[in-house]
Amino acid sequence: MQPSSTFAFGLAKLACIGALTGLLAACQTIPSGEIASEAVDIDSPKLESPGVRSARTSMIAPIVETRESITATGYAVISLQNHTTPAQKRLLAIRASKLDAYRSLTEQVYGQHLNATTTVADMTVMSDTFRTRVEGVIYGAVLVSISPAGDDTYETTMSLDSRVVDDLRALYLGQLASKAN
Repeated sequence: MQPSSTFAFGLAKLACIGALTGLLAACQTIPSGEIASEAVDIDSPKLESPGVRSARTSMIAPIVETRESITATGYAVISLQNHTTPAQKRLLAIRASKLDAYRSLTEQVYGQHLNATTTVADMTVMSDTFRTRVEGVIYGAVLVSISPAGDDTYETTMSLDSRVVDDLRALYLGQLASKAN
């Protein structure tokens, strides 16, 4: 070997060792004494004192905090209603559109449970199924409007005050906590 190639080889070796040392040093863990963390008891009386929001409320507040109320719209087709008289079909469509609006409010308050299944065989998707479920209690919803939308559809709009949303979510989280114990 020539002296210049030996020098280049040694320099490359040194650079590799330096890079590996830097990478390994970056993976170093932080000692546990340097991180300040505090466990919070959700049921602590200190959190429930007046003027201080409870931990439950602080978990759910950011979602609705920016709006005074949430709104939802439901739809139903008149001709699909199971009755013989046109007047009764309209009434059933109004009721169905109201229930659809309640469902939409429930989705916004509690979220939606989603179950998805995908089957793959020979690196090809054979089936892809989704199932959703919404469950919850809604009270205090205000009926904003019921109106025909087109010739064969009714549209119902409802709203829910953000304070009621906070109450409903707090009750829901309380139920989850009691089931966990």
